[in-house]
Amino acid sequence: MLSRLQYLRQNGHQLIVVDGQSTDESVALATPLADDVVSHQRGRALQLNHGAQITNADILLFLHADTQLPDNADTLIIEQLAKSKRQWGRFNVRLSGKHYWLRVIEFMMNTRSRWSGIATGDQAIFVDRELFKKVGGFPEISLMEDICLCKHLKPYSKPLCLSEPVITSSRRWEEKGIWRTILLMWRLRLAYFLGIDTKQLKRQYDN
Repeated sequence: MLSRLQYLRQNGHQLIVVDGQSTDESVALATPLADDVVSHQRGRALQLNHGAQITNADILLFLHADTQLPDNADTLIIEQLAKSKRQWGRFNVRLSGKHYWLRVIEFMMNTRSRWSGIATGDQAIFVDRELFKKVGGFPEISLMEDICLCKHLKPYSKPLCLSEPVITSSRRWEEKGIWRTILLMWRLRLAYFLGIDTKQLKRQYDN
């Protein structure tokens, strides 16, 4: 995936990889393809916050390893944030698989996000650096850190919802079963809103 992001570096943007103490060749493979590759304590929120701390970029984009940006992502973000005068946003998401129900899931995810003003990490959240610092970054919880961040950002600005899609892996949906995964996600969200500890939710998500 990093090879697809080299145009961002060519356009003057900084590309940072935060590795969660992997034991494979991830760091060695990423090093020539990024401006900075650092190892940090495992945990998505911890890793994302650490990456934000080591850059001075005005706009931060948080990209999961299995998500692919459109080729003009930087131009879209910069121009549309300035035009809309909003301070954060996300892309539409497209799942990589070809199954019919994945198209339905995409539509539901994007529609729900536009209606609720809540994005998930799969949608490549981007945010003004100063606003990100003001809200304290990603809450360092075990799961749902993306949803919690959006709730903190919404009082300051509505999200910019870019219709251009990022492509994210549908591997989990296909391996675990589409309907089983849908039910799991709904159950985890409900449990989160009911105040269940995110460490417990993370264990359910990983099983």
